Amino acid sequence: MEINFDELLNDVKNILNSGTNKNEKLHAVCKLLKDNIPYYDWVGIYLVNPEKNKELLLGPYEGEPTIHKRISFGEGICGQAADKKVTFVVRDVKKEENYLSCSPDVKSEIVVPIFHGDDVIGELDIDSHTRNAFRVEDKNFLEAVSREVSRFL
Repeated sequence: MEINFDELLNDVKNILNSGTNKNEKLHAVCKLLKDNIPYYDWVGIYLVNPEKNKELLLGPYEGEPTIHKRISFGEGICGQAADKKVTFVVRDVKKEENYLSCSPDVKSEIVVPIFHGDDVIGELDIDSHTRNAFRVEDKNFLEAVSREVSRFL
């Protein structure tokens, strides 16, 4: 199945420009990504806790429930991406020492920080049940999605 990332990015922009509230928009973006990219098995957005710096709080997501509702910067892949301010692509989560397991089905993960200026204000987290699922095209697309989302946070 060929994925048209440009078309999906336009769909993301349309969702974000719609009249719904912020959480509905973010949830709709998560649902769009999960529903249209077969190897995106869990899609969620974590936001930096406004009351406790250096902590991520789970926001809208699509997929199985997770116990990881709060993650400190530096903890797991999500916390490392927030702490280092870079996209993390993990091809095989079993090879990672600092990994927070959400499900034994997860084989690979990509986490993309969402910025306001130089500050991380959240991140887009995607789990796949496929090992080595994420390519350069995914990284570029998700970084573009994160830039669009940052305008609404």
